[in-house]
Amino acid sequence: MSEQALKELGDHIAATLGDDVLKVELKLGELMVTVRRPSLIKSLTFLRDDPTCSFEQLLDVTAVDWPEREERFEVVYILLSYKHNRRLRVKVTTDEDTPVASAVPVYNAAGWFERETWDMFGIFFSDHPDLRRILTDYGFEGHPLRKDFPMTGYVECRYDEDQKRVVYEPVRLTQDFRSFDFLSPWEGMTNVMLPGDEKAQAPDTGSKP
Repeated sequence: MSEQALKELGDHIAATLGDDVLKVELKLGELMVTVRRPSLIKSLTFLRDDPTCSFEQLLDVTAVDWPEREERFEVVYILLSYKHNRRLRVKVTTDEDTPVASAVPVYNAAGWFERETWDMFGIFFSDHPDLRRILTDYGFEGHPLRKDFPMTGYVECRYDEDQKRVVYEPVRLTQDFRSFDFLSPWEGMTNVMLPGDEKAQAPDTGSKP
């Protein structure tokens, strides 16, 4: 789809939703619309039902963590229009404590996507019919895709042969660091005679005419 057509669509959305839209931008050939958090359901409903938009399908809900921002999370909704063969990204911002309205009443597919976003980022979706973890284990602490979540995690699991069950233990790093020697063992053997080296060092004893 041409950038001009996307720009016209962005102008139409901004003109119709008015103050509910904070920003419309074109990046990498895709249209992105940032809306106010309280206006999310109104905006998604318009984008689904308006004939010019007709974004009938919700492809994904995900998030981006910007810890340095006051509202550190950007929640991203990726929409698809079968009718017009185009995509749209809708974004809202929130913090660790402020919930975002669940999009399930507008798009049924949002249910599992929002559960994944809750599990990975800890973003709470109000009025979700079944908001619980979907990727991590029962009793898991923290949210792995937050930038301040440690790369090692907090616990590790293993099968205990004595207890005949999986047990969880605090992460223990047996090595503070590892030193890698990238020198090939063949390159390092400079004073060692290897099989076949004697042929290379043998003098040329070819017969003379």
